[in-house]
Amino acid sequence: MTTKNRPYLFYELTNSICSKCMKKVEAKVIIENDRVYLSKYCFEHGREKVLISTDVEYYKRCREFIKPSEMPLLWNTPIKYGCPYDCGLCPDHEQHSCLTIVEIIDQCNLKCPICYADSSPEKKLWRSLEEVERMLDAVVRNEGEPDIVQISGGEPTIHPQFFDILRAAKARPIQHLMINTNGIRIAQDREFVKQLAEFTPGLEIYLQFDSFEKSTLQELRGADLRQIRSKAIEHLNEFNISTTLVVTLKKGLNDHEIGEIIQYGLKQRAVRGVTFQPIQAAGRLEDFDPATDRLTLSEVRQQIIDQSDLFQAEDMIPVPCHPDCLAMGYALKLDDQVIPLTRMMDPEILLEGGRNTIVFEQDENIKNRIFELFSTSHSPESSALSLKSLLCCLPLVQVPETINYDNVFRVIIMQFLDPYHFDVRSVKKSCVHIVHPDGRIIPFDTYNMFYRGDLEDRLNDMKAELEGARP
Repeated sequence: MTTKNRPYLFYELTNSICSKCMKKVEAKVIIENDRVYLSKYCFEHGREKVLISTDVEYYKRCREFIKPSEMPLLWNTPIKYGCPYDCGLCPDHEQHSCLTIVEIIDQCNLKCPICYADSSPEKKLWRSLEEVERMLDAVVRNEGEPDIVQISGGEPTIHPQFFDILRAAKARPIQHLMINTNGIRIAQDREFVKQLAEFTPGLEIYLQFDSFEKSTLQELRGADLRQIRSKAIEHLNEFNISTTLVVTLKKGLNDHEIGEIIQYGLKQRAVRGVTFQPIQAAGRLEDFDPATDRLTLSEVRQQIIDQSDLFQAEDMIPVPCHPDCLAMGYALKLDDQVIPLTRMMDPEILLEGGRNTIVFEQDENIKNRIFELFSTSHSPESSALSLKSLLCCLPLVQVPETINYDNVFRVIIMQFLDPYHFDVRSVKKSCVHIVHPDGRIIPFDTYNMFYRGDLEDRLNDMKAELEGARP
């Protein structure tokens, strides 16, 4: 008797959703031709096979790179229909809010062809200060002392009460505040930037920075923003306001610029790092074909390794709170040198959240400065970085005066799940959340698929079907 093998290795089983009807379906994770795929079957729309990783070994490593889940102080919704229909956060979620997004305005001064929030100049809607304060209070109730709150939109800097909102956020026990912006007002209004500087330290600009090329910016943003970006960086450098460059990546469009953007960021006084975000298939998507334009985290990681003189494979590691969707690499800028730091870390200690043992290969002066960074001899107020504080996707750092946040440079890959590669097992680990106006705290991934605006009407119809199917 002869046997016939399947052309793939069945690695594990999970649940996903059909990208057409958004209903939950069973899904196999399979390894085929040195790639990892999600193979799912919908009884109405048939089989769907989606590439989720081009690096089998890294994918497997992510399964080992986890730590115990950190819970919020309270849960906001009950378990009733199952994930992802009970957001949030429901008691079945496995991670608190590392970063919580508060959207204060739907209006924007751009109409980008790619926008998960579907913002535009025509949407002349914003939330009142009182509404925003209720949303901030919801975050504090859940987190006690939230790690990071990101003020977003739309374009938050055009909100008529923008600085009142910043003051309200600063009055709460939020450890770090971020502003998600396209940079237009920062570029055009120096006095606005000067006023922003009054809220530092503890404030960071999350600056849209997709490309150096006119045609690419036209395709992603609908405008040539090269001069805007340059002027915005000039103003942020002038006042040394901590900044992260945020790159929305489309396959074959701007992924060849990854190394160039990292090198540019390293040369800017105010820039503390670069975050690369592959496009999430949600919101407004013009000229986007998910079959050809999607980038996996592993592809972005390999591009960083191939294009950057700074980071090697051992430098770009999974983030333990959500290893499937977050990867990170850290470096120190000391004098005229940039020193990759992640490779010196013991992953076992990272998972335990303890301090790290570093293998030093640099000269004695650099060795002493890095040692000072990790010294435990400082007071709690000026303590050096613990590994748990440093190696995170979020800019929470406490360092001695001789080495401060200006010396830290991080590269992050932040991939958000969409209907194509959605994995219930993974989304339960999501740590980037959005505050719903009614106070629910919802994972970014599911918010843009099920809970944003009118999308919740469709979700409610699905829930009604689930109710009708119950005995």
